[in-house]
Amino acid sequence: MPEAGQPIIELRDISLAYDHYQVLQGINFTIRQGEIFIIMGGTGSGKSTILKSMIGLLPPTKGQVLYDGVSFWEIEPFQQDQIMRRFGILYQSGALWSSMTLAQNIALPLEQNTDLDKKEIRDIVALKLSLVGLEGFANFYPSEISGGMRKRAGLARALALDPDILFFDEHSTGLDPISAHNLDELILQLRDSLGTTVVVVTHDLESIFAIGTDSILLDAESKTIIASGNPKNLLNESQDQRVAAFLSRSKKILKPGVYND
Repeated sequence: MPEAGQPIIELRDISLAYDHYQVLQGINFTIRQGEIFIIMGGTGSGKSTILKSMIGLLPPTKGQVLYDGVSFWEIEPFQQDQIMRRFGILYQSGALWSSMTLAQNIALPLEQNTDLDKKEIRDIVALKLSLVGLEGFANFYPSEISGGMRKRAGLARALALDPDILFFDEHSTGLDPISAHNLDELILQLRDSLGTTVVVVTHDLESIFAIGTDSILLDAESKTIIASGNPKNLLNESQDQRVAAFLSRSKKILKPGVYND
């Protein structure tokens, strides 16, 4: 694992499209080890499209996605698989298999990707459930627990292979404010205790300001990044009205760069 503060992910001059529809262009940013990096923007701004390219689902039409200096889309598939083993991904719904218990869901990536025996897998499953506060729920099915618990179970599965990079896609969607806050607190604890680098796609202001250490803001009209930096600094310092409009949705604008509750 790279040392804290070292560049771990870089996007260089990335353009992304679906067939002939251009989604994003000229995307450049760097994510450093141990950061909680926010990819934010309104509906249709391309947040999830960037995520797809970063996790190996959508090749860019131009540019490079680099992991520790290695260009992901320019290497052989087996090399891509090795990089992807470093990922843990939590999707919006949690994406748990409904016919499997929580323990079976979390065990699945271990069974598919390791040579561990059943006892070792059980021990790891118990540890991951404990990390996310779900001790005692190993034999529950996803339908038997709340939405917030399903998200945490999905996170336990994302942690199964001890990833050094965690990706979250709109993690607070569908959660009540308390559950969303608790999940944000869990993300902070995991970053602090495990040194994990976290990449979060979201438009939720509470999460953006609670956990973000660095960020980019995407704009659907210009199809590119219109601001980058610590979200709190952007809120108070940006002179761009588009940035102000996005980051002050619950605030009254007094003048560019100055806000009041």
